[in-house]
Amino acid sequence: MDFQMDYESPLGLLTLTCREEGLTGIRMNCGACGGSLPHPILTRTAQWLDGYFAGVPEAVSIPLAPQGTPFQHLIWELLLTIPYGESRTYGSLARQAAGALGRPRMSAQAVGGAVGRNPISILIPCHRVLGSGGQLTGYAGGLEKKQWLLRHEGIAFLP
Repeated sequence: MDFQMDYESPLGLLTLTCREEGLTGIRMNCGACGGSLPHPILTRTAQWLDGYFAGVPEAVSIPLAPQGTPFQHLIWELLLTIPYGESRTYGSLARQAAGALGRPRMSAQAVGGAVGRNPISILIPCHRVLGSGGQLTGYAGGLEKKQWLLRHEGIAFLP
């Protein structure tokens, strides 16, 4: 069974979703979810978001259950290692992923595709990934929201 609730954030309405095994999504720009089926995981996620938006980030201790391919899961796990207030480039993530997979190299574009399919925005911090040289790149929630999140964390970027 899927559970969902809306969360009002400084970025606008977010829709939080979970299953019994863990959080499955934090989505932006989708409007009200049309109902609420509360769950303790969603309550914990809302509390985590309260702290994040208040500038008091906590380690992620919420069980996560994003749906994706094994490669996407690898990239999302790498995103979780990027500390609050820091960023990485697609190229550096590609080098990490290549090492984890025992390959000599990996395409930054393949990594970008997996980053772009992250269903748990903010908590799995795909907004902390920048282009080479620190350029701002795409964001599923919109570039203005990525800029807001980066500024909120004090991360420098090039427009």
